[in-house]
Amino acid sequence: MPGAGDRGAVRARWLGTGLLGLFLLPASLSLEVSVGKATTIYAVNGSEILLPCTFSSCFGFYDLQFSWSYNSSDTFKILIDGTVKNEKTDPKVKFKDDDRITLEGTTKDKMNNISILLRNVDFSDMGKYTCHVKNPKENNLQHQATILLRVVDKLEEVDNTLTLIILAVVGGIIGLLIVILLVKKFIAFTIKKTQEKKKECLVSSSGNDNTENGLPGSRAEEKPPTKV
Repeated sequence: MPGAGDRGAVRARWLGTGLLGLFLLPASLSLEVSVGKATTIYAVNGSEILLPCTFSSCFGFYDLQFSWSYNSSDTFKILIDGTVKNEKTDPKVKFKDDDRITLEGTTKDKMNNISILLRNVDFSDMGKYTCHVKNPKENNLQHQATILLRVVDKLEEVDNTLTLIILAVVGGIIGLLIVILLVKKFIAFTIKKTQEKKKECLVSSSGNDNTENGLPGSRAEEKPPTKV
């Protein structure tokens, strides 16, 4: 039987596991920043582009700090810096490096959106844009997400010819299979009806033969009574 020392060691391991779970739980529910599913976005030279960014926290926030930074092979700079007092107020910009940039997001109604709009996009704007957030309510916990911007002369039109051909071929095959199935069912129905008619004809022919031969169950020819 296990001794008191063994039972104590087991309790200690369970206690350690529980404390570790309690320690990791807040991290799993803590601050998160997202720039959407696309890691790369494209903008036409001279146009405008929205750089998306949202954040979430299960613990709420106050005096939240946010910033957007730009990073290329030879340049790093803070584009915009601001704060959000609480969940009922909109973000307030404290610093902005480029007049082409405007803050488009809102944190009201739990939108938690701190996206920015970049106007008059130029080829020199290509690079990585990072959205960074720090939440004092979570002991100044920080998180960030990065999106890559590429600038082109024009957006390439996607050639859907091959896709349309494939869809047409697949649709044609499916249509052909449906036609074959319908023809098969029609042929089976016709054969069944023909067989039923043959059976009826055979039964009718058999009845006529019995009547002519005067067999039981059939009507025999009437004969005149025998004279005494």
